[in-house]
Amino acid sequence: MQWIIFDLDGTLIESEEIWAEVRRRFVVENGGCWNERAQAEMMGMRTTEWARYMHETLCVAQSPRTIERGIVDAMIERLARQVPALPGADAILERAASAFRLGVATSSPLRVARAVLATTGWSRLFEVVVSADSVACGKPAPDVYLRAIELLGAEPARTVAVEDSSAGIRAAHAANLQVIAVPNRSYPPDADSLALAARVVPALAQLDLETLRCVVQ
Repeated sequence: MQWIIFDLDGTLIESEEIWAEVRRRFVVENGGCWNERAQAEMMGMRTTEWARYMHETLCVAQSPRTIERGIVDAMIERLARQVPALPGADAILERAASAFRLGVATSSPLRVARAVLATTGWSRLFEVVVSADSVACGKPAPDVYLRAIELLGAEPARTVAVEDSSAGIRAAHAANLQVIAVPNRSYPPDADSLALAARVVPALAQLDLETLRCVVQ
């Protein structure tokens, strides 16, 4: 038995730009101070962490709880209309599900992740979906991957993670998983993080079953 755990944002769907747009609009409309580093700094944060960051660092007057609710609701509304699946996502997930047991380990709120999976029809392919909101620490800590491994009943040595970001690669590596990095185009991982990956694939459309099998053997 072999297992594959996928990240979601930036790995299967091109959503980091949507998160940035939704957050920027919320900040501007509510009197905060957006900066171009903000989205990169929030990548990998749990919901409570980025809501607090927006309140304290980006100077949004609303409480973190209000910020959280506004952003999550806006993301679900956007993604319910259309999910920007990355090229090759449908194909590799269908193939992977025929050969491996699959899970998701994401920094997104569970409501957002489940909305994405429902809209794309991917829900049937994944046995478990774990949000970093349900564990003690977000990426780059390994907690979300450790929880996914536990729920899948997986063996870390026979499990591979597919990730796009520095925080995600480091989280999966810290959980003792083999990592396939598919670098995010807009927010590419740093060289030190990429060096932790067992394999770097330039684009999701170039990921195939042979590569997955080679990495987990």
